[in-house]
Amino acid sequence: MRSVMVQIPNTPPSAVPAPHSVPTSADVARLAGVSRATVSYVLNNTSAVRISEPTRRRVHEAARELGYVPHAAARSLRAGHSRMVLMPAPTIPVGPLYSRFLTELQSALGRLDYTVVQYGSVGLHGDEAARAWAELRPVAVLVPGAGLGPRGVAVLRRSGARAVVTLGPERVEGAHALLMDHEAVGHCAGAHLHARGRRRIGVIVPEETGLEAFSRPRLAGVRQALRGTDATVTALPLAYTEQAAAQLAARWRESGLDAVFAYNDEYAMLLMRALQDEGVRIPEDAAVVGADDLMLGRLLRPRLSTVHVELPSGRDLAELVDRAVREPGGEPEVRRVLGASLVPRESG
Repeated sequence: MRSVMVQIPNTPPSAVPAPHSVPTSADVARLAGVSRATVSYVLNNTSAVRISEPTRRRVHEAARELGYVPHAAARSLRAGHSRMVLMPAPTIPVGPLYSRFLTELQSALGRLDYTVVQYGSVGLHGDEAARAWAELRPVAVLVPGAGLGPRGVAVLRRSGARAVVTLGPERVEGAHALLMDHEAVGHCAGAHLHARGRRRIGVIVPEETGLEAFSRPRLAGVRQALRGTDATVTALPLAYTEQAAAQLAARWRESGLDAVFAYNDEYAMLLMRALQDEGVRIPEDAAVVGADDLMLGRLLRPRLSTVHVELPSGRDLAELVDRAVREPGGEPEVRRVLGASLVPRESG
């Protein structure tokens, strides 16, 4: 029986480089020439300990050079709670005004050393959504719109949330509340149109799902403003499409309406273009008023009359969240926000 000798060559070590070790606060301390405690004080923005500005700069420069970032979980363990503020992603169309508010709020929370996380709970509503939010163990939850109930607030509080803040038309037991009075927006528009001599007023009611929480109060506000007068109010359902606006504009003359509060500036601009395409003169044949006071409304011809909506300050809301986190046993705060004032221009 023949045998064959096969020589297996020595194989070099794997060409794949070993993974770099994760930089630690001790590495930052050595590079900066300070203690680990000083690194912690500087990077966690601790105000109780006085650190000189040159030392702060050395620590930040060392952290940048090493690519070091504090460990969120470890920081949470030291603090006894997370620094995560959860904001459920809106399930409704969000316009420029609300987007600016969210940006300001997130920036203000970031300056207070909170991490803001937007969570998309598609298909989940109310208390079921609250259970999904609770799984992330946020220290605070900011809930836009309606839908969250007292049970959902209790679930969040039991999971460790020190603050639950709702932004909507009604307060929820156990939660801090920013009450947004959308009736005032409609009342402002209705009173203005009546003062301008309009007596047959249409009110756009968006057909998009979720907007009824805002459109119903605005319609009610117009009706309240005109109650006891000789004016009539007609609800006008409208989808946010050019085709739907063209169909409404084609029926405008037979409707007998002489004015419209178009829910907001975006719907107002959509309808204005369609009315003008039908030869309806604005404001001679139909006065148009929007809401939100967007810059684009000032660029139209005629310029769009609108209701200026004053949202709560993002900084004030961030301070409310921070206060509630630091003092979780306090009574829930309730504030009425959302100021409304008419900005008259050329459209009505």
